[in-house]
Amino acid sequence: MERAQQQEGIVFTLVTLMLGILHTAVTVEAQYSNYEVQSFLDPQNEARAQVGLPPLVWNNNLAAFAHNWAMERLEYGDCRLEHSGGPYGENIFWGIGKDWQPWEAVQEWVNERNWYDYYTNTCLYYDACGHYTQIVWRQTTQVGCSRQECPDGNIFMTCNYYPRGNWIGQRPY
Repeated sequence: MERAQQQEGIVFTLVTLMLGILHTAVTVEAQYSNYEVQSFLDPQNEARAQVGLPPLVWNNNLAAFAHNWAMERLEYGDCRLEHSGGPYGENIFWGIGKDWQPWEAVQEWVNERNWYDYYTNTCLYYDACGHYTQIVWRQTTQVGCSRQECPDGNIFMTCNYYPRGNWIGQRPY
């Protein structure tokens, strides 16, 4: 009898966990309008098209991961520019002084193409092009992002990519 109760408890815990994950994905999906999703996607896909790559596709699971990381940053109350350390490729942005929009953060990342030298496969000026190379990583096909206003009024944004890119010694495209 005791073992059956333990198994029932485990099943309940797993179902609860699965429902929580499902709820998070649905919440994130509903959180962003098509306009907001396209504000993250369009400039990234324009950068990919410029180097002959297919467009990225929005992934709600990646968006849920990004959302959870952004919310964790909010919990700390500082929205510091820190990576999640998660299993995906990741770009992060922190903007001050105005109501930064998704396309503006992405444009900051894409502008790093100025520092990428394809022929030597290096970033000039202290590796200041890793955001760009993640966006144009050939094997990357999916992205999900989040934008959050910090308690101090600043903006934190993050995008997560699958499969992750920026492997040392490999060219992005």
